[in-house]
Amino acid sequence: MENLGILTALFFLFSSSTSLHPSSQTNLQNHCLDDQRSALLQLQHHLYYAPNFTFSSKLELWDPNTQCCSWKGVTCDALGHVIGIDLSYQNLSGSFYSIFNLHHLQRLNLAANNFNTTLFQYGFGKLPNLTHLDLSASCFHDQIPVGISYLTRLVSLNLSYQDDCYWRNDQSSASLKLEKPNFKTLIKKMRSLRELYLDGVNISSQSSEWCETTSLSLPKLSVLSMSNCDLNGHFPAEFFLLPKMQRIDISDNSRLMGQLPEFPINNTLEVLSLQYTNFSGKLPESISNLKLLRVLTLSKLSLNFNSISGSIPPSIANLSNLVELDLSGNNFNGLIPPFHRSGVPNLAYLDLSRNRLSGSIPSSLFTLSTLQTLSLGYNSFSDYQLKLDMFFQLNNLRFLDLSNMSLLIGSHNKSLTFPQLEGLALRSFNLTEFPEFIKSQNKLTSLHLSNNRIHGLDPNWLWKTTLIWVDLSSNRIDIPNQIAFDDAISSFPMLRWLHLQSCNISTFPAFRKSQESLEDLDLSNNKISGAVPNWVWKKSLQSLNLSNNSLTSLDQFSSNQDSLRAPICNLSQLQSFDASFNKLSGSIPSCLGNINTLSFLYLQQNNFSGSIPDFGGATQLYALKLKDNKLEGKLPRSLANCTMLYAVNLGNNTLHDTFPLWLGKLPGLMVLLRANRFYGPIKHLENNFPKLDVLDIASNNFSGQLSIEFFQATHKLRSLKINGNNLEGKLPRSLANCKKLEVLDLGKNMIHDTFPYWLVKLPLLKVLILRSNRFYGSIKFFEDGNAFPMLHILDLAYNNFSGEVSVDFFQSLRGMMVIDGNKVKPSYVGDNYYYKDSVTIMNRGFEIFYQKILTLLTCLDLSNNNFHGRILEEVQDLKSLHVLNLSYNGLFGPIPSALGSLTELESLDLSRNSFSGKIFPQLTSLTFLAVLNLSYNQLDGRIPESNQFGTFSNDSYIGNPRLCGVPLTRKCNEVGSKMLPPKEDEDL
Repeated sequence: MENLGILTALFFLFSSSTSLHPSSQTNLQNHCLDDQRSALLQLQHHLYYAPNFTFSSKLELWDPNTQCCSWKGVTCDALGHVIGIDLSYQNLSGSFYSIFNLHHLQRLNLAANNFNTTLFQYGFGKLPNLTHLDLSASCFHDQIPVGISYLTRLVSLNLSYQDDCYWRNDQSSASLKLEKPNFKTLIKKMRSLRELYLDGVNISSQSSEWCETTSLSLPKLSVLSMSNCDLNGHFPAEFFLLPKMQRIDISDNSRLMGQLPEFPINNTLEVLSLQYTNFSGKLPESISNLKLLRVLTLSKLSLNFNSISGSIPPSIANLSNLVELDLSGNNFNGLIPPFHRSGVPNLAYLDLSRNRLSGSIPSSLFTLSTLQTLSLGYNSFSDYQLKLDMFFQLNNLRFLDLSNMSLLIGSHNKSLTFPQLEGLALRSFNLTEFPEFIKSQNKLTSLHLSNNRIHGLDPNWLWKTTLIWVDLSSNRIDIPNQIAFDDAISSFPMLRWLHLQSCNISTFPAFRKSQESLEDLDLSNNKISGAVPNWVWKKSLQSLNLSNNSLTSLDQFSSNQDSLRAPICNLSQLQSFDASFNKLSGSIPSCLGNINTLSFLYLQQNNFSGSIPDFGGATQLYALKLKDNKLEGKLPRSLANCTMLYAVNLGNNTLHDTFPLWLGKLPGLMVLLRANRFYGPIKHLENNFPKLDVLDIASNNFSGQLSIEFFQATHKLRSLKINGNNLEGKLPRSLANCKKLEVLDLGKNMIHDTFPYWLVKLPLLKVLILRSNRFYGSIKFFEDGNAFPMLHILDLAYNNFSGEVSVDFFQSLRGMMVIDGNKVKPSYVGDNYYYKDSVTIMNRGFEIFYQKILTLLTCLDLSNNNFHGRILEEVQDLKSLHVLNLSYNGLFGPIPSALGSLTELESLDLSRNSFSGKIFPQLTSLTFLAVLNLSYNQLDGRIPESNQFGTFSNDSYIGNPRLCGVPLTRKCNEVGSKMLPPKEDEDL
C-alpha cells in the first residue's frame, strides 16, 4: 500500500515537471495563428467524452469565440505557434489526426484517457520538434509505431501503464508491444532522452538485445522505468553507474537477471526498484554511497526466483533520505542493521520479512517515529522474551506484520497508548486466543491471524466495523450462526475479503447472509456437507473457494444444476470458482460458460457427469480443471474462443473425441487429457500449437504414427506424455527441435525404432521413458562430452535392445554423475502452479506412480531386454543413482565391486541374468539399500551379513544354488566357504 502511494507521488511529480506552464500563456492571446486554431478545432470535433468506453457527449472544452492560445491545455510560443497540448485525465476517445498538423508542437500529453485504439495509424514523424510525449494509461494497444523513433529531440517518453486504463474501465486488458520496430530501433536516435517510461509494454520478443544497447544509446538518461515488460537477459551494471541516473524501475520482470555493482561516491540514484526480478548476488557495502536514495525495493515473490544473499550492510542504516526499504523474500542472513531515527529520520516503510535474519531485534528500531509500515515476519530471530508491546512505541505505525515470530503477548502496559493500526498480520504466531489489544483498534481494515492455535468462540469485539480483509484460516475457532453485538459494535463489518480455510467449520456461517459486498470468500478444507445455501451466491463475489469439503449440490432447492436460473448464474463478476474435491454430482451448470469475467474454474475430483458446457461466453478463461469426474462426449469447440486459455486439465473422465487440433491457435497452452477415450491419429496443421508447454494425452486410444511436422511446430514443449496409447512407426527426428523438453514419456506404445541417440543434445531433458515399446538394436553414442547433461530418469525396460552396455553409454549419463546436495529444500520437475509432472517407474520391485518427480530421484532401468556382456566398472560414475534395474537380460561375469561406490542406491535388481562368482563385501557399504534382488543367477559363496545385507530375505537370492549363509537355510563350511551337503527341504 505504501509502495503504491510512493509510486503515485512519483507519477504526479513527473506530471508536474512536464505540465504546461500557464504563465507562458499571458500576453499571447492575440497571437493565435489561423492554421493552428483550425487544427485545434478539428481536434475538438473528432474527440468526445467516453467514460467506460461509452460515448457520453462531444468535447466542448474550448470556446471558438476566444483566442486559441488562451484555451485550457494549450500553450503557444511568441509567434502564435502551438507548442504544447495537455488533454490528460479527460476520459477522451476518438481520433487526434489534426494534432500532426501542429508542426511546432514540443509537448503532447494525452495521458489517462480512453482511446482504446492502436497508434500506428498516426504520423508521429510529422512532429520533429516534440520533446515531451506522454500517452500513458490511455488504452493504446498493439505495436508501437516506427514514427516515434524519428522523434530525435525527445527528452521524455511515456507509453506506460496501458493496462491501468483497461482496468479503470473494467475491460479486458491489452498492451503495447515492441517488435517492429524493436527496442534498439526505437531508441537509437534519441540521444537527448532523459526519461523513458515503458512500464507494461511487452518487450519479450527482444531476447537480451534490449539491454545490450540501451546504456550506450541513452547517455543522458536519468529515469528508466520498464516494469512488467517481460524482459529477459542480463541487466547491464552500467545503467546503475550512468552519471545522471536518478531512478531505475525494472520491477516485475521475473526472467531478468543481474547483480548490483559497487556504487561510486556521489552516485545520483534516488529510486532503485528491482522487486520480482531474478537478480542475485549480494547487496554491496557501497550502497552507503547512494546518499540521495529514497526508495530501495529488492523483494522476491517466490522460491522460484534467484535471491540476494549475505548480510545487510549496516551502513544502510545511515541513508538519511531513505523513505522506503523493502528487502523481503530474499536470502539475507545475519543481524538487522542498527536503524535509528538519527540515521534514517524519514524511514516510513521497512519490510525485511521472509529472509534468514537472526539475532535480536535492535532496540534502536523502536526509535523510528516516522515508521508507518513494519514487516519482520518469517525470519529466525532469537528474541523469545521480547514483548509485543514494544512495537507499540512506534506511534505512527499503521501496518504491522510479525508473522512466524514467537513474541510474548504478556500483560499490557497500561501507560502505553497503542497506535491505531490499519493492518495487522500475526500469522503462525503461536496464538492460543485472540489478542485483547485488538479491542482498542478502531481503524483496523486488515487482520491476518491464520495458522495459529486459536480455539473456541471468536469474540464480538473482534469484528470491527472498519474491517475489510480478514484471514482466520487454520485455527480451531467456533463461528456462531448469529453474532450478538453490544453497544460498542452496533453492526457486523461489511467485508470484502474473508478466509476461513481449515477452521473445522461444518456449516456455512450465517452472518454471510448480510455480506452484500464480499468479493473473496475461502471456506476450503473444512467439513461442510450438503447443498450450498442460495444466500451464499452474492452478486459481488469475484473469488469463491469451496474445495475440499463434502458438498453434494450447488443449488439448495433444485437438483437440476444445468438450469440457467441456478443461483450461481447470478455471479456476473465471478473471476475464480473452486469447488474441487467434493461430492458434487449432476451436470456442470451451463451458465458458467457465459460468465465473461471467469478466469479460473476448478471442479476436479467430483462426480459431475454429462457433457462439458459451451464456453463461448467465457472469453477470459485462463485455467480449466475438470479432471477426475464422469464427464463424457466431445470437447466443446467453443474453447477455441477462449484466447486467454493456458491450462486445460480434463484427465480421468470418459471423453470420446479426436485430437483437439482446433486448440492449436491459442497463444500459450497446457493440454492435459490423460486417461480418457480419445482416439485416432495425432494430426497437425501448419503453425499449430506454437507455444504449447505441456501435452499429456497418456492412457487414451490414439493410434498411427507421430507427425514430423507436429514437433517442428511445437518447439517450445517442456513436457510430452503420450504413453499408454497405440502409436507406432518411428520416432520423429524433429523431436530434437524441442530444446526446452524436460520430460518425454513414450512408454507402452508400439514404436519400432532404434535408440534415439539424437536426443542427447536436448540440454534440459530430465526424464526419458521408452519402456514397453518395440525399440531394438544396440545403444550407440557418438562421442559427445555434453550428452544428457540433466537426465536423471532413464527407463528402457521391456524392449528389444541388444548388445553390450558400453562405456560410452555410462559416460553419456552426465546427469546421473552428480549428487544433488540440496536435500533440505527438494525441488520438483515442472513445478508449476497448474501442473506438476508425474511418472511411473519400477522401484523396490513394484510399479510406483510418483505424482511429483523429485529432482533428487535418479533411476536407470534397462530390464527385460537382450543386453549381454559384463557390467563395466564405469557404472561407479553414476553416483546419484537411487534405482538400478538390469534384470531379465543376458549379462554375465562377476557383479562388479564398483557398485559399492553408488552410495545413494536404494534399489538394486540384477535378477534373471547369468552373473557368477561371489557377492563382494564392498556392496555392504550401500547403507541406503532397501531392496536387493540377485535371484536366478549363478552366484556362489557366502552371502555378506553386515549393514543392510542383514535385512534381506530368501527372495533376494533364490535361484542361486551355490550361494550359502544367512538368510538361506543352506550352511557354509567355515573353511573356504564351501557349502555343506543340502538337506532335502532346503531352498535351491
